[in-house]
Amino acid sequence: MARSQPKLVVFTLFFSLTIFAARSQTSAQSLSIKARMRRSEKLSHLHFFLHEVFAGPNFTSAQVASAPTTNQSATSFGAVSVIDDMLKLGPDVGSKLVGRAQGLASLASLSESALFMAVNFVFTEGKFNGSSLSMLGRNSLALKVREMAIVGGTGAFQLARGYVRTKTRFINRTSGFLVSEYDVYVLHY
Repeated sequence: MARSQPKLVVFTLFFSLTIFAARSQTSAQSLSIKARMRRSEKLSHLHFFLHEVFAGPNFTSAQVASAPTTNQSATSFGAVSVIDDMLKLGPDVGSKLVGRAQGLASLASLSESALFMAVNFVFTEGKFNGSSLSMLGRNSLALKVREMAIVGGTGAFQLARGYVRTKTRFINRTSGFLVSEYDVYVLHY
């Protein structure tokens, strides 16, 4: 028993220091957020084009799951895809890459072609390099212009909220290429 007491003391000391370090980090993060909130909130408008390749060897969208009835459904209900699409400044293939759209899209309606989307816009260039925005919502493909919510973000977009307006600019089902235009309006500190 006497030999296990030093181990218990060391374990207790290590555990206590770990808890103290975690609390200190959480307190520092809270102060950072509180300091940000004292600054005035800004509205940023971001404009970019999502480039998706859904066929061929360099695909950026892949179906990873489906319901037993997905192939018989007129709307492909139950199909789930993961995406790692390119965000570019323009609609042309050679446009500058500014980030990635990474997340999930599932066909979630029995009566129309409508996606449920949970996507992070991860910025890799420019003013917001290293920051991300989280988009969540219903994307009804029958509508010319669709809206979805911005529900959060990281980096420059901590505590972000806002909305996205998107429209399909180009789709070629034979080559498997899609370009959508995105206008993002986001409030952040």
